[in-house]
Amino acid sequence: MRPYSHILYEERGVLAMENMNANAGKHRFSMEQRRECKITGVVEVHSFDENNILMETVDGMLAIKGNNLHVSRLNLEKGEADVDGRVDSLTYSDKSTLAKKGEGLLTRLFS
Repeated sequence: MRPYSHILYEERGVLAMENMNANAGKHRFSMEQRRECKITGVVEVHSFDENNILMETVDGMLAIKGNNLHVSRLNLEKGEADVDGRVDSLTYSDKSTLAKKGEGLLTRLFS
């Protein structure tokens, strides 16, 4: 993890992580029982289907993999998103990491 990211708490299937970046605002991710996610600091949702969601947050790109995934609420003005469905993995990537020559964005995140 980055020095300014930390796990706030993990208890009974609830995970909450928070990142505070003074220049970009606040990013927070919380998940309960691998099914209900609440995310703040969302800049844009680039793509989604029932198995993959790719969103840009103030802390970089976030790829969520799982089954029956659904963006149940999205408010870009507030930078908030809720995701339902079974989450199998979360991957954060910096935008600069995604700019590798000759590889597509989705290929690198979802392979």
